[in-house]
Amino acid sequence: MRSVLRAALVVAVVFAVLVGLLWGLQRRLVYLPGGGPVPAAADAIPGARDVRLTTADGLTLGAWFVPGPTHDAPAVLVANGNGGHRGLRAPLARALSSAGLAVLLFDYRGYGGNPGSPSEAGLALDVRAARSHLLEEAGVPEDRLLYFGESLGCAVVTELAVEHPPAGLLLRSPFVDLAAVGSEHYPFLPVRALLRDRYPVAEQVAEVRVPTTVVYGGGDTIVPPEQSRRVADAAAQLHRRVEVPGADHNDAVLLDGEALVDAVVELAALTDGR
Repeated sequence: MRSVLRAALVVAVVFAVLVGLLWGLQRRLVYLPGGGPVPAAADAIPGARDVRLTTADGLTLGAWFVPGPTHDAPAVLVANGNGGHRGLRAPLARALSSAGLAVLLFDYRGYGGNPGSPSEAGLALDVRAARSHLLEEAGVPEDRLLYFGESLGCAVVTELAVEHPPAGLLLRSPFVDLAAVGSEHYPFLPVRALLRDRYPVAEQVAEVRVPTTVVYGGGDTIVPPEQSRRVADAAAQLHRRVEVPGADHNDAVLLDGEALVDAVVELAALTDGR
């Protein structure tokens, strides 16, 4: 009996230590920044230029802006996923630019050599700085502005869309909320009770009354496709859902593939009827 109690105590201590480590290090598990080097905009995307964004809390963030073919061309604000930096999204920007769209790629705080540390509140400030740059500095008409979110970026632009609705919203591989996807990868831990950052995508997309397209891979092993389907079901104004059969989270077809680019272009065409 004593040995059983001792074993149970050891298990409890190990579990407590593991939970404590998760609490302390959780943002290192959620945010996986690529520090660079980030190339010059023009070296990565023809016609692009380097710009700087200033956040409400005083940080300066690096970004690339690709102008459209006309001053009132639809523009796409791209919110990255949780890994790497904007250089990895250059193929997407090139494809969207070739389709006649203006594009802004930017890095969150702590990413791509930017100052600061990422958090849910911090990324909300970062994406607002990106939106302000497009409207105030680049002169993009508000009714021609689209938001594009990739994975974690879906949460970033959906939260923005609740306060500042775009002309259209595209969510690529969205999760229901951060705890839901975290529980898929750490089913033995009380993820929902421990998380500091929440990112309630499904809850917030129900408040966004603009045309919304959800694109996801049928073979996604990072964000289960069922979660993306639930986000699409929750959307207040679902325009289209696009499931790419067999595609995993980081497959090229979901980074800059034809189905994804066509879905953005289709949303942009809706702004012509403004």
